[in-house]
Amino acid sequence: MSELKLEEVFHRPEQLEAEIVRFQNEYEKWVAIVGLYNHRPIEIFAGQAEDFWIPQYVEKGLILKIRPDGVSSRYDFQFKDRGGYTITIEALSRSFNREFWNYAKMISWILRYGMPLPFVVNILTKFHFETDSLNTWKNGVGRALKQFIPDGTIDPKLDCPKCKEVGMVYMASCLVCKKCGYTSP
Repeated sequence: MSELKLEEVFHRPEQLEAEIVRFQNEYEKWVAIVGLYNHRPIEIFAGQAEDFWIPQYVEKGLILKIRPDGVSSRYDFQFKDRGGYTITIEALSRSFNREFWNYAKMISWILRYGMPLPFVVNILTKFHFETDSLNTWKNGVGRALKQFIPDGTIDPKLDCPKCKEVGMVYMASCLVCKKCGYTSP
């Protein structure tokens, strides 16, 4: 993963490549739109799939930062349909639950400032919410971000709960103990 420079953090490009991550929590289908800069997540928007319609075949697109009045900004999602036509979904903020949106903005700022992904995922796991829907949201966002952590990355803050070995390793979006083979999602 390439390192972010501080001057890049403050000047988000007008458009970012984005990957769609779909996941299921219990019986609910969820979707995350992950904005990438130099192949590194710096933005994430997530919510229940029923609140944000996007065809199943769409895996990539663009997140556009639009300033319609020149002052306030909104984020649009754009993708190509099967015929190659550009489809734009305006104002992502209206598509997701307000509370999910606000937490996603906070996580996006943490990502934008270059905090390593394993640390961001650890922060998410420590959030405790009163409502199940927010806990479901944080688990899904954590799983979505884990997909961007390169295999072999060691998380020195996590010890194996089974054998107590220090440091677990990311493999295929899961944490694995190299000593005993314990796997944690």
